[in-house]
Amino acid sequence: MTSLAITVLGHDRPGIIAETTARLADLGLNLEDSSMTRLRGHFAMTLVCAGPAEPSDVEAALSGLTSDGTLSISVLAVPEEPAVASTGTPWLLTVHGADRPGIVSSVVAEVAAVGGNITDLTTRLTGDLYVLVAELDLPSDVDVAALDAAIDDVAARLGVGATLRRAEADDL
Repeated sequence: MTSLAITVLGHDRPGIIAETTARLADLGLNLEDSSMTRLRGHFAMTLVCAGPAEPSDVEAALSGLTSDGTLSISVLAVPEEPAVASTGTPWLLTVHGADRPGIVSSVVAEVAAVGGNITDLTTRLTGDLYVLVAELDLPSDVDVAALDAAIDDVAARLGVGATLRRAEADDL
């Protein structure tokens, strides 16, 4: 059994997910984890699959998707690792405001400083409005009020708004 990390990047069009996952299923690969999104007209997908196929087999099976030059695919074998159980608590962080460089790095630095892990992060730019939504796993002993104050301070310096709140099961 091999674990593979597969990325598909390129110009978005209908059918990319269906075509890619069908070819992976035909090889007997099980899709274990994935992230797929459209970024300003470009498609980005990362998959972790497990099964009997070798990276070269997967590359050959997916090569037809790259024939028109609009998609790029990479396949890498990755070591088998057990799923890591979270020892912290889930939180949601949202940031919104006028777009400018440094929003992500400045805000997430505060999370990292307390040992928090970002388990998912999405950003969107709509006109001049920049929106960041992140799922966090914070250590159970974190002083959340202090972290919230630090994030608010950074947000104020950047001229954006930020909200940190505990995630409920139905939020995730």
